[in-house]
Amino acid sequence: MVRKIRKACVIGSGVMGSGIAAHLANVGIPVLLLDIVPKDLTPEEKEKGLTLQDKAVRNRITETNKAKLLKQKPAPLTKKENLELIEAGNLEDDLPRIREADWIIEAVVENLEVKRSVFEKIDRYRRPGSIVSSNTSGISVRQMAEGRSEDFKRHFLGTHFFNPPRYLKLLEIIPAEETDPEVTETMKTFAEDVLGKGVVIAKDTPNFIANRIGTYGLLVTVREMVKGGYSIGEVDSVTGPLIGRPKSATFRTLDVVGLDTFVHVANNVYHQVEGEEKEVFKVPDFVLKMLEKGWLGAKSGQGFYLKKGKEIFELDIRAMVYVPRKKLKTASTEAAKQQRGAKNKLKALVYADDRAGRLLWNIFAPTLIYAAERAYAIADDLAAVDQAMKWGFGWELGPFESWDAIGLEKSVERMEKEGYVVPGWVKEMLAKGFKSFYKTEKGKVYYYHQGEYKAVRENKKTIHLKLWKEEHGVIKKNAGASLIDLGDDVALLEFHSPNNAIGMDIIQMINAAVEEAEKNFKGLVIGNQGKNFCVGANIALMLMEAQDENFDELDLVVRQFQQAMLRIKYARKPVVAAPFNMTLGGGAEVCLHAPRIQASMETYIGLVEVGVGLIPGGGGSKELYVKHLERLPQGIKVDLQEVVMKVFETVAMAKVSASAEEARENGFLSPEDSISVNPDHLLYDAKQRVLELYEKGFRPKPRKKIPVAGETGYAAMLLAAQTMHRSGYISDHDLKIAKKLAYVLAGGKVPFGTEVDEQYLLDLEREAFLSLIGEPKTQERMQHMLLKGKPLRN
Repeated sequence: MVRKIRKACVIGSGVMGSGIAAHLANVGIPVLLLDIVPKDLTPEEKEKGLTLQDKAVRNRITETNKAKLLKQKPAPLTKKENLELIEAGNLEDDLPRIREADWIIEAVVENLEVKRSVFEKIDRYRRPGSIVSSNTSGISVRQMAEGRSEDFKRHFLGTHFFNPPRYLKLLEIIPAEETDPEVTETMKTFAEDVLGKGVVIAKDTPNFIANRIGTYGLLVTVREMVKGGYSIGEVDSVTGPLIGRPKSATFRTLDVVGLDTFVHVANNVYHQVEGEEKEVFKVPDFVLKMLEKGWLGAKSGQGFYLKKGKEIFELDIRAMVYVPRKKLKTASTEAAKQQRGAKNKLKALVYADDRAGRLLWNIFAPTLIYAAERAYAIADDLAAVDQAMKWGFGWELGPFESWDAIGLEKSVERMEKEGYVVPGWVKEMLAKGFKSFYKTEKGKVYYYHQGEYKAVRENKKTIHLKLWKEEHGVIKKNAGASLIDLGDDVALLEFHSPNNAIGMDIIQMINAAVEEAEKNFKGLVIGNQGKNFCVGANIALMLMEAQDENFDELDLVVRQFQQAMLRIKYARKPVVAAPFNMTLGGGAEVCLHAPRIQASMETYIGLVEVGVGLIPGGGGSKELYVKHLERLPQGIKVDLQEVVMKVFETVAMAKVSASAEEARENGFLSPEDSISVNPDHLLYDAKQRVLELYEKGFRPKPRKKIPVAGETGYAAMLLAAQTMHRSGYISDHDLKIAKKLAYVLAGGKVPFGTEVDEQYLLDLEREAFLSLIGEPKTQERMQHMLLKGKPLRN
């Protein structure tokens, strides 16, 4: 029985196969990537005098697809070097090498006979006990394994990754009847702990869980659009974030997925079901016309939408021409925008008697009923269905959570009045006095299952902060942050201001948290479960103070922020920052000062203050410079000029990492810092780091003087900035900001190599920050960021 997966083999190097290989490489697993041998030479190969026997030709398909990984957007690799862990080969020369793999993943075309022929070859060469899986989106796992050896069948299952594998959380694991339960459990744990996936166990039915429910919901939406005379843009304007769904809503999602893929998935169910369900899965005629015309969506440049210049047009499905995009605006959509949270927004919309309300009710009612009809055929429990839709389709609320949100009793009553047939088990549940599919008790979530509530089974490393606080309360709290006892003598500082932006309330709580941790805890985690870790300082408040010329007040705030950062850095107990997603400006400064960082793999960190006409004011540029110095090997002569130029470029260009691995390359993470692949495990992992540091007898770093590049370094940075200015890459105001930043990083007008005090550099930062915030052009940039959400280059 394979306990650890040390090496993998992926068969099929297309978009999915190479994407899976990339994700395995991201977590450090070497991969052998195989594909077919080309039958013909390319003109370039003929010119080079190559033959079909040359290795370069025989591995061409895999090598080409492997190379594409460096160009794809969004990037499948967390860092370019991970590509070295993927070895290209082909299915004729290298098939015997699958014996080296602990896990063999088939990712070839969605065709049962093709897959069977691949598995026949795998069965011939694989090592007994190795796990084999198919990345199928809907073909029967049982049928694929027919005719294979007993050992193969015991170690075979479906592993349906969602595209792109690095970013989409869902992994559906589909065991067959003969799959060893231990293999299923091994893969579930491995996928959660190593691959960072949200795993649901699905039954071997057409399209499994997410695609079965999701495709039904999409087709019902298309049906209601046609029936109600809505436009594509109108539907998308109310089926996206307004109801807790992704921005791509319905039709932009289909454009991204590709119309050909969507039709294939729909047909997969259509050909295997009967009656009313079959009718819903029948692809509408206008979609088939789009297929004929090659209007497949993003991959063909047009689909339900067409972009002309900066303007986006929607398809008029009746005339089959593109027209200006429309939005559906009604009393209920405006009322829903004022509600907080997806549950309240949904409730406000589905019962509204207007065009938006009627559309959404007509989509939700049949979709919720369908989910209830199919739930136990496609999954073991309701929680798996909801998790699949949330992790695979980006729904904020799964179907049963949505049903609870709109009120189970009220909605069932209306459904039956309108002639819908509500599944018997739902009516029986209500008759027994169970009024909702879920309940929360003592910090745990329970779901309804056959006459009782059962606890949702989760990985022990998953922490839900909201539930934790409901059960355990908070130690201290203000409008911006809370201090929480995370258990095991570890405290947690949680930011919860709008966008987690840093203001005086958060600064006060940082000081209080460090003080409390030093007195009563083994250490402190700084983390939260918002949309982003922290997008920086509260720009609106800073701009208001600057426009009122309250510079003494701003000076005080910046000083206090700087001192709070030093409290983090020199705390007597270990402080671990747990960043994820956007970690910008002040958020990055919090992390840079923490003795350790436990970052989510998807951490996009950067000092971006130049985008609003400023430089970091809380010690960010100073600390990034120090981190770069500390990374250098001991005992060698340090090239301060090279170090300071690298930091200058990172801050002046407002570079934001595209992953935690890239953040390490940019100097934001030290070699001692760690990365969590599964975002659900981030706080748990950070807590373990605190305990580990405490047990090792943590001591804060001693305060040291910092060597600076002085006037020599300043001259070099200034020259680089002036060159960019003369070339037209940066504006006059950009140059002014660059000069200020260069002066701070150089340590002012001191000789090269001078060792200066940390506070001296902080004073330089603060002075530069305050001088820039008084500039009209900086205030224009701040205003623009607040209004438009993007930088202004003036």
